[in-house]
Amino acid sequence: MTPWNGWKKRVVALLVGGLAGWCGPVQAACPPPAVPPTADAVRQGLAQARNHGFLWQIERDGRRSWLYGTVHVARQAWMYPGPAVLSALSRAQRLVVEVDMSDPATMAALPRLAQLNGPNPLPAALEARLQRQEEAACVGGALRRWRPEMRVTTLSVMALRDEGLDPAWGVDGFLTGLAHGLNLPVQALETPEQQMDIILQPDAAQAAEMVDTTLDELENGQARATLRRLAQAWADGRLDELETYPQWCQCLNTAFDRTLMHRLLDKRNGPMADRIAELHRTAGPVFVAVGSLHMVGSQGLPALLAARGFTVERVSWPVAPQAASGAESAPEAAASGPQETTR
Repeated sequence: MTPWNGWKKRVVALLVGGLAGWCGPVQAACPPPAVPPTADAVRQGLAQARNHGFLWQIERDGRRSWLYGTVHVARQAWMYPGPAVLSALSRAQRLVVEVDMSDPATMAALPRLAQLNGPNPLPAALEARLQRQEEAACVGGALRRWRPEMRVTTLSVMALRDEGLDPAWGVDGFLTGLAHGLNLPVQALETPEQQMDIILQPDAAQAAEMVDTTLDELENGQARATLRRLAQAWADGRLDELETYPQWCQCLNTAFDRTLMHRLLDKRNGPMADRIAELHRTAGPVFVAVGSLHMVGSQGLPALLAARGFTVERVSWPVAPQAASGAESAPEAAASGPQETTR
């Protein structure tokens, strides 16, 4: 299937309309807003798209599905799926994502669950630091009625908008819009309640510790450096860089850090693998798109699915050399077709 064979108009209309909702107003001295692409820009983006990220094919019981490691913060050019990714998506009968942000019920539930319904649990000095970061990020008081964990998490994913890395261009969101344009059903692996349970802390002390730790990283520049390195490794297809993430992220220094990382990744991966296996059996072939850090290590999804009886093979393309921040991947990666190699 070619990208523009019979369904290009509805894809462009849906994507441009959806992106318009993600892009908010801009203030003076703020990063440029994420302007929704025109229909021509979407067409051109798909036509010129390069292979980014990490793709596996998984097989069991005579059926083949796909597993794709995404990034939730990206450059606009990166959100368009390259030839290998688009080919896999076109052969699937369902797109599976962590949470379906195109579902009106999800979009209604998440703000409700994030709402601060009682006293602000932060000490005054910590609240003041958080507000300074919100002002610097040009969100002002827009997040003030949210739980502080949600406020600081939102700030962390917005940290590199001035460099063009924006959650508005998240790969999962674009794939969801593309699936709707293809009339491809979208299935969520997790509920809004499960998503919020990952971030929200069980008591005020732990909420304050999470905010304090994240603010430290925002204030000293570590959050920016980590996000930049992670995003570029994804764009270049350097899986080895992600596999050593615990060694360079400086995000596992305390017991609290390690507990939070376990909640974000390992604790979710087992149930995700079980759900993927069930969807493969009942609704496959499926194309599963989840964050790339869920793909690495002995508790990553490829390893867990292999342990559940799947044959798991990496669909690879030439990996870009180590690139400076902001550089595009090597041109040869765009021209080369997928190469299947055993993981």
